[in-house]
Amino acid sequence: MTELLKISLPDGSVREMEPGSTPGDVAAAIGPGLAKAALAARVNGEVRDINRPFECDSELALITTKDEEEALELARHDYAHVLAEAVQALYPGTQITFGPATDDGFYYDVMAPPSREPFGMDDLPAIEEKMREIIKADKPLKREVWSREQLIEKWQADGETFKAEWAKELPEDEELTVYWSGDDWLDMCRGPHLASTGKLDPQAFKLMRTAGAYWRGDQKNAQLTRIYGTGWLNKKQLNAHLHRLEEAAKRDHRKLGREMDLFHLQEEAHGSVFWHPKGYRIWRELEAYMRRKMDAGGYREIKTPQLMDVRQWEQSGHWGKYAENMFAVPDIVPDVDDGGEAEASPKVASDADWMAIKPMNCPAHVLVFKQGITSYRDLPIRLGEMGCCHRNEPHGALHGLMRVRQFTQDDAHIFCTENQVVEEVRKFCALADSVYRDFGFTYHVKLALRPEKRFGSEADWDKAEQELRDAVEEAGMANDEYGWEELPGEGAFYAPKLEWHLTDAIGRTWQVGTIQGDRVLPDRLDATYVGEDGEKHRPVMLHRAIFGSYERFIGILIEHYAGRLPSWLAPVQAVVATIVSDADEYANDAVAKLEAAGIRVESDLRNEKINYKVREHSLAKVPHLLVVGKREAEEGTVAVRTLGEKEQRVMSLDEAIAMLSEAATPPDLRS
Repeated sequence: MTELLKISLPDGSVREMEPGSTPGDVAAAIGPGLAKAALAARVNGEVRDINRPFECDSELALITTKDEEEALELARHDYAHVLAEAVQALYPGTQITFGPATDDGFYYDVMAPPSREPFGMDDLPAIEEKMREIIKADKPLKREVWSREQLIEKWQADGETFKAEWAKELPEDEELTVYWSGDDWLDMCRGPHLASTGKLDPQAFKLMRTAGAYWRGDQKNAQLTRIYGTGWLNKKQLNAHLHRLEEAAKRDHRKLGREMDLFHLQEEAHGSVFWHPKGYRIWRELEAYMRRKMDAGGYREIKTPQLMDVRQWEQSGHWGKYAENMFAVPDIVPDVDDGGEAEASPKVASDADWMAIKPMNCPAHVLVFKQGITSYRDLPIRLGEMGCCHRNEPHGALHGLMRVRQFTQDDAHIFCTENQVVEEVRKFCALADSVYRDFGFTYHVKLALRPEKRFGSEADWDKAEQELRDAVEEAGMANDEYGWEELPGEGAFYAPKLEWHLTDAIGRTWQVGTIQGDRVLPDRLDATYVGEDGEKHRPVMLHRAIFGSYERFIGILIEHYAGRLPSWLAPVQAVVATIVSDADEYANDAVAKLEAAGIRVESDLRNEKINYKVREHSLAKVPHLLVVGKREAEEGTVAVRTLGEKEQRVMSLDEAIAMLSEAATPPDLRS
């Protein structure tokens, strides 16, 4: 008698199934509704096809659309395969390479047949239509195990030179799989996949754009076309995503930065920002705000050099990890003749004498800490710096204010004893919370754990990770409300870190603040303090930032508020605009009184219609427009139009000044 397989379900029940049974059979045995809803299965912790047979007794969890993250990844993987099949069906001779799922969709890299130009935007509607046809055909997706020789032979016979090249590099001792779409198209893939193309919603995807891509990411290789798409579980999700993209385009900080005259970028300083007066006013307000927060938190502000000897970076470990992203220059010394006169041409002192522009502030802060003798009674020492850093980011990675080569951090390092770590991190959690709430953000907190390549002992990593957990627990943030999550392998090479992921007005997340518990750098740079026992001890070094970088945080704020910054941050908080020239003198008097009250105000006395002025200042995102005409001048009033509000309010000038003064007060200074 054949022994039945025991399949354990999440509710603790056990189903006995015939050998050769699949997760789909289990779903059908439970009920027709579940059989229809089940998309894939987690078998002994591994996500598998719903129709892949069990090999032994197993633990089973069925995946449905309720398991959205896993369901989306499966669907997007399938959309990528359907895309490749559609392109080859429409354009015979097209070579396919690879196509993974992405955070919001999928892509596939293909090479057009020699008879035609590379694929472009004009080709996408036809490809979309063919994809829908394949989905509606409900073609079964079947898994088969092939040998490496079979794969090579198949791809060479089909003229798939890229696939054949890759197949030749696959290990012979690994299980190699292909997936058939129906009986007429296949691709090699580890899987898993849905049961059939019909499990996809034909109205829940859209091809977005094409771009050039090199085979295997190497520009020495053949250039391919990458076709990008976005894919979802249903049309409602797709529409919501497309709406978010439209909103994101409207909020693009580069577009609004031009319209609001805040900053610009140009090739002469690729990756660095030219701040205009209005944009730098935002910067100054943020800097003043953060200084008040740091002063109140017991931080002492310092300023450290831009250039330091490369040997310092070698000692810290950064040179070995990030040398390709650092700007380094030779240390130039003058030639000196026998008479002691410096010659006109300088020279490099030696191969060892190189200076690097700092990509981060931490080694310099250790050098400040090391000046003099520090007692345990002096700890914790909190050193803060608005530190300008430079990183040699690739041209293609640069993006407006979000990723630049020159940036300034609201950086600080806390040197403390081991017994002080948890309390210092808890205090930082409270500080970061107050800052993000002042700007209207909600956030999630995540703990990035030790990476595979790292410095330091396992014992130190165990201790550092647990300290961060304990601090978040004491701060009351290690729960679902704060999206608490641990991220294996994502810590820095020297320390685990807590990360703050902000959620903006349209639901996007931005990783901004961090705090890291570091025992490596104090050891490598020989930082010590004198303990209660009179002996030297290593401090723990907490690296922390809240804004991250001013450039990126300003970009996030611009997009979060769609340019309509809170009045206290707005570069121009009010404009007094005249309806008729008879009100010019009154307008100038109003401006003087507003300036005396600390309001950043301008006047608009141009001989233009008031509707034109209203529109122009609305586009510039000025929070308050104070309109004055002959009647207002006679009565000592103003008509206040607040950005985003339909109705204007008429009030006395003194009332308007009081209202604007309250709105212009930074949140940390309000009573």
